[in-house]
Amino acid sequence: MSEDAYVPPKVWTWNKGSGGRFANINRPIAGPTHDKELPVGKHPLQLHSLGTPNGVKVTIMLEELLALGHKGAEYDAWLINIGQGDQFGSGFVAINPNSKIPALLDRSEPEPVRVFESGSILMYLAEKFGEFLPTDRARRAECLSWVMWQMGSAPYIGGGFGHFYAYAPTKIEYAIDRFAMEAKRQLDVLDRRLAESEYLGGKDYTIADMAVWPWYGLLAKGGAYESGEFLQVQDYKHLQRWTEQIGAREAVKRGRIVNRAQGDKALLERHDAADIDKVLNG
Repeated sequence: MSEDAYVPPKVWTWNKGSGGRFANINRPIAGPTHDKELPVGKHPLQLHSLGTPNGVKVTIMLEELLALGHKGAEYDAWLINIGQGDQFGSGFVAINPNSKIPALLDRSEPEPVRVFESGSILMYLAEKFGEFLPTDRARRAECLSWVMWQMGSAPYIGGGFGHFYAYAPTKIEYAIDRFAMEAKRQLDVLDRRLAESEYLGGKDYTIADMAVWPWYGLLAKGGAYESGEFLQVQDYKHLQRWTEQIGAREAVKRGRIVNRAQGDKALLERHDAADIDKVLNG
């Protein structure tokens, strides 16, 4: 049956054999699939994550806070292997009922505080430590607008363009064209903003940059889905400048390797600054 001949049934049913790279972990129901308690380290902040763009946002933030001398930002970063279904363990679901990385447990409070969704974690840490989120109402609004822009826009890159361009079992021209158009529109949104502003939130580096860089910096340098040539990412000059500027920060270099499971600079777990030092200097 051709793609054009498909007619949706009156009632959708789950087809486990639908194919695609992540078919083995996708399901239409929530909740845990197995009992598994999460480990607990020595630091007040317990991060359970993976070095994907969403996970990298949080480890960059934590490393930036540590670079400023906030000892309370010390953290243990535990690997959640989503390919093996760790996100469906009972302990992880208790922190994030949505079964997505990253998830944070703050044990420094009188009662442990769970925080899930990467944007929410960035805001929580910014407010807890008083860093990287302006207090001036207008500047704060600009910063948070870009954080929310990323949260709403990135699914079109990952779940839309990336899925149909790189992961879907069948190449569908309509789907690829639709999401390539949206990906390029988003790159243009960023390029135009960065033509008028050094950072996304304005003159200062904020959680807006930390939220956007892991996704769109990767895309801008052709590291996402091997799509650089296809999307002609080099044409977005201001985005390229910003991408390189953020990537040169020491805390960004440190944060981006935490919970990374592949590559020569990979750190499965982080429990001390020396863990990162060993990988970067080894």
